This record gives sequence, structure tokens and C-alpha cells, in this order.
Amino acid sequence: IQGTDHHGTIARVRAGLQGVGLGIPQGYPDYVLHKMVTVMKGGEEVKISKRAGSYVTLRDLVDWTGRDAVRFFMLSRKADTEFVFDVDLALKKNDENPVFYVQYAHARICSVIQQFVEKGGDVATLHGADMTLLTAPSEAALMLELARFPEVLAGAAADFAPHDIAFYLRDLAGAFHSYYASERFLVDDPALAAARMALLAAVRQVLRNALGMMGVSAPDAMAREAGAEASA
Repeated sequence: IQGTDHHGTIARVRAGLQGVGLGIPQGYPDYVLHKMVTVMKGGEEVKISKRAGSYVTLRDLVDWTGRDAVRFFMLSRKADTEFVFDVDLALKKNDENPVFYVQYAHARICSVIQQFVEKGGDVATLHGADMTLLTAPSEAALMLELARFPEVLAGAAADFAPHDIAFYLRDLAGAFHSYYASERFLVDDPALAAARMALLAAVRQVLRNALGMMGVSAPDAMAREAGAEASA
């Protein structure tokens, strides 16, 4: 893993390894070349100068915004694209912040399932729920997103593309938030309520698994900024 200014070393390193005659495979090693990151803070670019000895470290970003934001933001970018790390955006607690948007989906599901349990529901029995009762368009869209997860993981691993997981998480969270806005979950029909809880439990598990692969936490409870719900 190197910066794009090192692209000229790829052919030389590979040729040198072939030259030693030790049976090293052609095209070894694989390279991922990254473009530089621009850091914005307080609406202004943080100036970096090697000559002046001024620079931003990963520790600086973690101290300013938190580990989850840094990991999610950095993994959300394609290696070969320009990227702006907006410190102010990373601190927002609303849907503009992509890591908050995804984590809040997980927290929302935890809240709904907790309400289901408090009303006498049994999470242990959800595996036997009748999923044929889920006929709403938002439910179909959410289930289709869930079905994509194995393919997304395989593609991300094969292409050295962890950003695919971040993109997928945003799509899955978006499908859930749309579902949340369009349907009631704790309905009077016990069979339908159980089916919807089973779907939510599946979404929560996939969100948690994918966030865990990125080293990002999956909080059980979160709070929005005042007025964020209305603006969203």
C-alpha cells in the first residue's frame, strides 16, 4: 500500500523479484495506490507542509473525531479517488454524517426490539416467524439488500475494495430507515409483528457484522442532534 506518487516502483520491484529466480509468481506483490487525503476543519483546509514539519497524523483525526468516524470515513473512499476528511461532518449527530447514519439504524432496531420484548414478545421464537406475511414494498427492498451481503463481501475481498462494504452499509441503512418511516412494527397482529421483528433482527445482525469487519462499533442506543429528525 503506497501513495500514487510511487506508481513507478511497481514494475521495478516486480522485475527485481523475478530476477532472483526463486519462483516468485508473476505480478507479485499486489499494489494498492492511494491518493492524498485533504483534511478540513472549521470550514478551512488544514495546511500540511513536509518542509515546515506540519502534518496531520491518524492519531490527530482520532482525537478530533473518534475511532469509529476515522475508520468508517477512511474505508469509505476508493483508493484512487481524491478524498476530503471533513472533521466537522464527522462530529455531526444527524443523517449527514454517514457513520452516524449507519450506526443509528442499528440503534433504532435495538430500540424497537426492546419495545417488542417489553410488550411480551419472545425474540427466541422469531426464527419460526411466517415471513410470507411481509408484502410491503419497503420490506421487499430491505430483504433484497440483505441478500446482497455475501456477494458484496466476496467482491470486496477479491478486489481489495473495503469501500464496497461501507457503500453497502449506507444502502442497507437507507433501506431500513425508509422501512421505519413507512410501516409500523408493533402491530396488533402477533404473526405480522413477529415477522417484522425477525426481519429487523436480521438487518441488525448484518449491520453489526459489517461494521465489525471495519472495526466500527454498533451502539445499542444513540441520540440525534436537536432538530435532526425533522430536517431528515
